[in-house]
Amino acid sequence: RYSIGSRAGISQLSAAACKRRRAAHSSNRPRAVCVKAMRAVLQRVLKASVSVDDEIVSSIGPGLLVLVGIRAEDTDAEAEYICRKVLNSRLFHNDEKDKPWDLSVMQTQGEVLFVSQFTLYGILKGNKPDWHNAMPPQEAKAFYNSFLDKVRQAYEPDRIRDGVFGAKMKVDICNDGPVTLILDSGDK
Repeated sequence: RYSIGSRAGISQLSAAACKRRRAAHSSNRPRAVCVKAMRAVLQRVLKASVSVDDEIVSSIGPGLLVLVGIRAEDTDAEAEYICRKVLNSRLFHNDEKDKPWDLSVMQTQGEVLFVSQFTLYGILKGNKPDWHNAMPPQEAKAFYNSFLDKVRQAYEPDRIRDGVFGAKMKVDICNDGPVTLILDSGDK
């Protein structure tokens, strides 16, 4: 295993690494799928909240709800790409110019609610989900917190909210549009 500080040189699995990973799995066990991107699902919302044990732990008004999936090989480069895209994607209407898809969440002074979601890297093996592509929980928690720090540094920290890492959460959203986009850092 690599520590978070030492993974900067790893951006994606090489073709040879994918072959080795596939060969390591017998036909009786699920084979890992080589995934080459940090993933985020953006939803434009009028409001959103996250509850744990029936208590609201975070809520926002107009802005973005972002589900974040972290794969085992993600690096700071992937986190920076997703951070930049979340904050700068022009998903909001410009009322002054009557122009759709013109403003980013930062330009509208919107809020952003992030929810860690390892299941974004789940795959079905038959009828059973397999999570081998997701980063292990201890590493993922540190990486996710580092990602949130990047977002808070790039935008106004008081406009950034998040759920509780690793908790069973209930996410309540009021979609605006609806507008939903999937971002993969491999698309950069």
